[in-house]
Amino acid sequence: MVAQVEPGDEETGPTRTCVVTRMKGSPREMIRFVIGPGDVVVPDIRQKLPGRGVWVAANAMRVAEAVKKRAFARGFKRQVTVSEKLAAEVEALLTQDCLQALSIANKAGQVAVGFGKAEEAIVGGVAGLIHAVDGGADGVRKLGQSLRRRFGEGAVSPRIRLFRSGQLDLALGRANVIHAALLPGSASEAVVRRCRRLAMYRSEPFDANAPDHDRGPAADCG
Repeated sequence: MVAQVEPGDEETGPTRTCVVTRMKGSPREMIRFVIGPGDVVVPDIRQKLPGRGVWVAANAMRVAEAVKKRAFARGFKRQVTVSEKLAAEVEALLTQDCLQALSIANKAGQVAVGFGKAEEAIVGGVAGLIHAVDGGADGVRKLGQSLRRRFGEGAVSPRIRLFRSGQLDLALGRANVIHAALLPGSASEAVVRRCRRLAMYRSEPFDANAPDHDRGPAADCG
């Protein structure tokens, strides 16, 4: 829950202020921007770049609104250069961040790739299930059924449908990846956190008990 605040909040403490809405929220719910070379506004999705930051709610529409309303110049209190495609560029960076985390989890042995291995992994418990958005609905439904048979109707496991098969292929070093399971571990938890943020940015559901039907492909972020 966010609260209305006045301008002038410092970049410290447990909350940050969206330069567009002037609402305060957790840094996890925000995208940080800094000024790069040539006074260009640069997304800092890891929130680690040096310099003063300006924060925008982690939502593509809010970032686009910040560009349209020249909110960055107001936030930085100086003239800056802002890409008209900044919202899409942020989405691409968040997508890349998720896929890099997935690759790391795979190298750590925390990803079971393929329908059969994902189904086997459910028996021991999983941190999440991944389904390609351009895959069929049948496999999604069957893995959902396996999850419920093992853990009941209240089974809690994120169902991640944010990437196309080709994107998963590159991240996992395999061809034709449609389904995968995240095995318990810190690397898998990092994947879930980053995917939750991407889903929030896209205004897409990220539900532990997501429906099994095919909800259609999401936008391709390259």
